[in-house]
Amino acid sequence: MRVVLDVNVLVSTLLSRAGAPGRLLALWLEGAFELVVSEELLAELGRALAYPKLREHISPEDAADFIALLRSTASMVAGAERPDPISRDPGDDYLLALAKASASVLVSGDRDLLVLAPELPIQEPGALLEHLQR
Repeated sequence: MRVVLDVNVLVSTLLSRAGAPGRLLALWLEGAFELVVSEELLAELGRALAYPKLREHISPEDAADFIALLRSTASMVAGAERPDPISRDPGDDYLLALAKASASVLVSGDRDLLVLAPELPIQEPGALLEHLQR
């Protein structure tokens, strides 16, 4: 199974190892699924991890190490062509393009993306965790 984790899920993995996103990260590291990333996703993650409110909980060194881990271990997919705007937040459409280009499930906590789930392979972290633990 190939999976794209939205930036909100990736940030959550660093904030709480006990939550569903943290457990998904552990399962990925154990080989339960293939994690797919892109340069655009890693750049957005880097910007998010630099926010002052996150720097209170995640050190710059931990943020850099995490991005380096993803860059070296996850499957990198280059330049997925963006569709016409699909999401209520067009800034999220690159995630949809990445998931489509890599035949992956998109995992997100973003309501703007989750409302598309009946038509597209998008799941909340808890739903994917439940599926993987069966």
